[in-house]
Amino acid sequence: MAKMPERRSIHSDDGPITRERILECALGIIDGDGIDGLSMRRLGKALGRDPMTLYRHAPNKAALLDGVAERVLEELEVDTEDGDWVTQLREVARGFRRLALAHPQVVPLLVTRPLSTPLGLRPLGTLRPLEDMLTLLTKAGFTDADALHVYRALFGFLYGHVLNELQELVERPDESDDLLRLGLHRLPIGEFPMIRGLAPVLASYDGAAELERGVDILLAGLTATLTQPDSPPSR
Repeated sequence: MAKMPERRSIHSDDGPITRERILECALGIIDGDGIDGLSMRRLGKALGRDPMTLYRHAPNKAALLDGVAERVLEELEVDTEDGDWVTQLREVARGFRRLALAHPQVVPLLVTRPLSTPLGLRPLGTLRPLEDMLTLLTKAGFTDADALHVYRALFGFLYGHVLNELQELVERPDESDDLLRLGLHRLPIGEFPMIRGLAPVLASYDGAAELERGVDILLAGLTATLTQPDSPPSR
């Protein structure tokens, strides 16, 4: 299971401020106004503390953002004792989507920010899903390398899915014609016949159904590939 980060506290004349409280407040600000809406000054005001006091916990905004990413990812549970790795991967996928929809403004922290930071320099809490996934899959019989490939394939798909789902926009929601609702009527017919033809499908986008379909395809491919001779059996 994902582990909770170590609880630390800051003491001021008005009493202790816990790490949990600081990150919870920062997350609330980001949920409401995005990453750009968060500053040490605003966070201090929200907590009723001098912003300089908060620097004892987070030396800069970057460290604070890392803490928020940890705070959100600690909600992503991976049952390392589940003997059915296929079912568990599906649950992880659903859990990640729920987190993304609950905290859409935090998604850039979860998806793009870690890519610019070497693994060994990332906050430990953000690495917990990786460690737990590797544990789950190696217990199921996968080699260490194959377990890593499965993790990369799953989360590569999930990152793309949540970014796509959160950006699904309807230009004219009151229009009954799908081409007009999505603004696809602007595309030249001769150059984009396939996209225009998919207007009804695109207009009826269902994030949950798309996730399940994508996971089905991914797991089918993984099972077919990883059950070849000399590969670990699927369970």
